Amino acid sequence: MCLLPSLSPAHSVNLMSSLLGAAACGTLCLTVCRLEGPGPGAVLAGGLFAVSRLSWQWSMVAEVFALNNLFVGLLLFLTASFHCAENAAQRRKIAHVGALCCGLGLCNQHTLVLYVLLIIPWVLHRLYARRELNLHSLVSLGACFFWGFLPYIYLPVSSYLNTARWSWGDQTTLSGLLTHLLRAEYGTFSLAKTESPINMTLMLKAQLNHCVEDLSLPALVLAGIGFLLSSSDRTCRSVSGLITAMLLVYSVFFAWRANLDISRPLLLGVVERFWLQSDAAVCVLAGLGLSRTRTALEGRLGCGGLWKTTGWVLTVALLAHMVHTNHRECDQSTNGVVERFGRELLASVPTDSIILTRGDLPGNSMRYLYYCQGVRPDVRLVDQEMMTYAWYVAKHARHHPGVHFPGRLWHPVHPEGSDTFSLEQFLSYNTQRHVFACIGLSEGDSSWERSFYLWPMGVCDYLVPTQRQFHPERWAQRTRNIYNWSEPHNSFHPASWERVANEEMWQARMKTAFFLFDLAERMQGEGKARLSELSYTLYKEIVEAHSDYPPNWDKNLALACERLLRSGQRGHGVDGLLTCSARHFSLYLQKEPTDPQAAAIRAATADLLKERDKLRQSGRRTTGSLADVQGAAEQV
Repeated sequence: MCLLPSLSPAHSVNLMSSLLGAAACGTLCLTVCRLEGPGPGAVLAGGLFAVSRLSWQWSMVAEVFALNNLFVGLLLFLTASFHCAENAAQRRKIAHVGALCCGLGLCNQHTLVLYVLLIIPWVLHRLYARRELNLHSLVSLGACFFWGFLPYIYLPVSSYLNTARWSWGDQTTLSGLLTHLLRAEYGTFSLAKTESPINMTLMLKAQLNHCVEDLSLPALVLAGIGFLLSSSDRTCRSVSGLITAMLLVYSVFFAWRANLDISRPLLLGVVERFWLQSDAAVCVLAGLGLSRTRTALEGRLGCGGLWKTTGWVLTVALLAHMVHTNHRECDQSTNGVVERFGRELLASVPTDSIILTRGDLPGNSMRYLYYCQGVRPDVRLVDQEMMTYAWYVAKHARHHPGVHFPGRLWHPVHPEGSDTFSLEQFLSYNTQRHVFACIGLSEGDSSWERSFYLWPMGVCDYLVPTQRQFHPERWAQRTRNIYNWSEPHNSFHPASWERVANEEMWQARMKTAFFLFDLAERMQGEGKARLSELSYTLYKEIVEAHSDYPPNWDKNLALACERLLRSGQRGHGVDGLLTCSARHFSLYLQKEPTDPQAAAIRAATADLLKERDKLRQSGRRTTGSLADVQGAAEQV
């Protein structure tokens, strides 16, 4: 469904996220206004969060973070309002609204619980200290809190009706509902199912670096000043201490549970989104710091107008600098890379195909186009990971007409159970349709290798029965220009999905050449020479068509030249092949000097050049002394 007729579903939801993000910034501004009054400090708090890189980026996409930012801002504002309330009636009203927001916020994102677990005791303690807490108040506050969880009623109802064509889990049972609520299949309070070791120090250092780079050092200094000056004021000490405790507890807990390798740019991008929750607290403290500093300077030195003007100048200058710094990276007005990636994949497969998706990028990009925009309704998208859960076939089989599941779930390790099946069985049950795997097949189940081959089809792979004959030249022609892709190589941020999509498309150009190269290694005689020549021809064609390309292309072309030399050249000049191989080995080392095989590649390059020089000196066309070249190349 499209929220606005003139926009696509994605644009509509992205617009909604932008509005939620803007509202979140407004709540941070109001929080400082409630504590210190209107002024540059309040504008700094909201504006700093608005134009920071992470908030800007994640307020323009269909994700949970913009709404979570709004709930964080609401809780901070309600906390400040509760602190400043003038009478018991106001405090009681604010406490009940806050309890409702706590429940609603937890329906959206679980990380909010770390703020909720600190705010609730603080509110109850304040009510108790003022003798405004009794059994009736506790019951009514609890009722409001649990009233906020009412949206969860949708889950068992939707699961029971089973009309949604794509959903996660089976919530028709209590255990299934709890599994979903606690994210047990991914790991409760974890980012992934992996048991990767977590370096808390490294994670906290990365978060601090993010604050310095994205929120700016002046903002961090003001946040520290805000905490110190507020702590010395009895009227504001409690609420500033609570906000600081929320910031510290959240940062430490998240660093403990964020079990992803942040040395990889893409995974760092996954992790840093969750720092938004702590960024909101930092922005409020920075706003308090600016307001408190201005007030302190006015009290000691006078000249109130001067310090107010200075505060405005500092605020405008800092926000203008951040807008200038972040606009280019955050401007996504012309970005359609992931959508085009999904369209190209869907367009490349034959009619009525089954696509076994693997991973977020191919799965989500194709699912959006398939379910939301009706692209390629003839194909069937089957998620490999979801097929390993007991609820998938029961819930999704009816939404995949024409797809046959041999059992209740796919078990890659133990497919011999009464309700389980192997990938080979699944493929055998669906031979009436073309089956493609995008991107790759899940590890653990190699049963398909007994009856099927994998032929490269761009980003995807075609699962073909072993009885079908492979025609190398025909397949090379079919996959030569399978995609219409014009994005330059290395044109996106390393932590972005656009970078991953672009890299997949670039590597897809040489998959057939690599497949033929690997196939030639397992053959002998004329067949080996034929495939080696075809692989070399494809590699050379691809490399010569681009000036900037992935480094591994040079390495692969150099190896293809060497293998063609070994198999008899088939009409190609020895001198030219030796020169080509040595040149592209050298180009590869220039781009990837830290390759673990660098020493072997240098040795192979030296032998190639040595053999070429001997050939030129002798003036004879011979391959009798290529043994040294072959021996060195074997190590690469």
